[in-house]
Amino acid sequence: MATRGINEESFINSIVGPGTFFRGHVELHGLLRIDGDFSGSVRTDGRVIVGKSGRADCAIEAGTVVIGGLFRGEILAYEKVVLLSSCVALGSVAAPRLIVEEGVLFSGRCRITGSAESLVASADNGKRKKSLLLETVRRREESAAARNATEPAAISDEVGAERREPTPAGAAPERD
Repeated sequence: MATRGINEESFINSIVGPGTFFRGHVELHGLLRIDGDFSGSVRTDGRVIVGKSGRADCAIEAGTVVIGGLFRGEILAYEKVVLLSSCVALGSVAAPRLIVEEGVLFSGRCRITGSAESLVASADNGKRKKSLLLETVRRREESAAARNATEPAAISDEVGAERREPTPAGAAPERD
């Protein structure tokens, strides 16, 4: 049951609190917050947050991933990855969008992809069927493309470039 004025996506479904050590696989719908020690893997259509005091040595597959603590492993995000200024991350990141605050320490590989569909195809080699998340993202991309198709495209010259008329065939080009 949703509380009036509060977004359901902001509710924390599961938490690994400070002083807690968890080893294993977590699969959930919604948000997981890690403020303790986590080792294993996480899969969610929602968000994963590694808080400032959190330490995660794992593989994460989620819609959005926010790292504020220590992270080692692999991240596959369908929407975005946010590395906060307190983050120390070692490993690989694959996402359509990556936001990195000043002060982040990151060592690893980063792959920015064009869409969530390309992430799913590369991660699963085309074996998994389309998920609800993928369908939602595709609809958003299609509606954004439809909006962009109705807007006129802006054409701009390079900075400082001089615009000239095309030279007719057989004519000598103008000289400065």
